Amino acid sequence: MIVYHGVHELEGSTKYNPKVCYSAGVMILSEKNPKTILYRSAEPVLVPELPEETVGTIANVVFPTGTDCRHDIGQPDRVDVYYGMADDRIGVAKMNIPDQLPDGTSINK
Repeated sequence: MIVYHGVHELEGSTKYNPKVCYSAGVMILSEKNPKTILYRSAEPVLVPELPEETVGTIANVVFPTGTDCRHDIGQPDRVDVYYGMADDRIGVAKMNIPDQLPDGTSINK
């Protein structure tokens, strides 16, 4: 599993006054052939919503920087995602890995 960032322009953005939003998506790669993408989120799974994500050094930014699978606390299906918040602080989001992908493909855990 890979958590990655993407950026898109916001309404009202211009060449001289750019307005953008950084959000995060997820990809599931084949365990046997990591070049094969089994799933890629069609929409972001993490978007700036909280004041700490929408107001700061750079507004409207969630920027994933690391993940931690939580086998250590007996929750192997949980992944903590550490991310930058408006380039001003660091947050953590909890994500649970489902048994199946949206298309019904089983995920080997």
